[in-house]
Amino acid sequence: MRALLANYPMADLFSAAAPESVADSFLGGRLLLHQPAQGHRCGTDAVLLAAAVPADFSGHAIDAGSGIGAAGLAVAITRPRAQVGLLEIDPFALGLARANIVQNGLSDRCHAVEADLFSPAGLRKAGVYSDRAGLLITNPPFLDPGKSRLSPELGKQRAHAMPEDGPSALAAWIAASLALVAPGGMLIMIHRPDVLPVILQSLAGRAGAITVMPVYPRRISKAKRILVRAKKGSRAPLALAAPLVLHDEHGFTPAADAIHRGKSAIQW
Repeated sequence: MRALLANYPMADLFSAAAPESVADSFLGGRLLLHQPAQGHRCGTDAVLLAAAVPADFSGHAIDAGSGIGAAGLAVAITRPRAQVGLLEIDPFALGLARANIVQNGLSDRCHAVEADLFSPAGLRKAGVYSDRAGLLITNPPFLDPGKSRLSPELGKQRAHAMPEDGPSALAAWIAASLALVAPGGMLIMIHRPDVLPVILQSLAGRAGAITVMPVYPRRISKAKRILVRAKKGSRAPLALAAPLVLHDEHGFTPAADAIHRGKSAIQW
């Protein structure tokens, strides 16, 4: 049944015959997302990735490894001149992504395709071509399967872990993502701070004007995430942005609250 979900109409996708899903509100109610009830669930990482896109972005964007489309559709909601393609390999997640496009009235500016980021032939067959996108955003699987205890749930495992062991898997993900970006276009990703050396090595010679922003859960803590932005073909030097702090004693900081409500882009 999972293999058929990419072609389900929305009414069938949420029928009793389909795997259970739940509806969650994002961006202060501006975006409604159906997600799997079990397995990987989208949250702050997707919101931050979307908020990292320049507020005035217009043109063609790709969300690589989009899952149900949380980050890409958040870009479409908050950047009304963006056309967003969701690229996903998992059929169930892709089915939810397509339903979420319809649910949020974004069919005129968004579409979702099933393709393997690592397969140039498969991408071309799906209508995704190299050197075309003005922007690519990505939240790659964070875990190295050779060093991590993986969830037995297949969808969660695929969302959280790279298909192969070692840092070369992330390097290949970055190279494949950057190949879809037009010269002068932008790549934005979110990841863990400990993989920053791999990210920088993977971008070397391919992209410049790299900006790194650490994201801290609280002011007195270690960064748990980094946002990385790079311009394809640029030779401009590396820059470190001021950090983003998510929480204070009252909950979200004012900056983080505005980001989560879709009222503010990240300034970097």
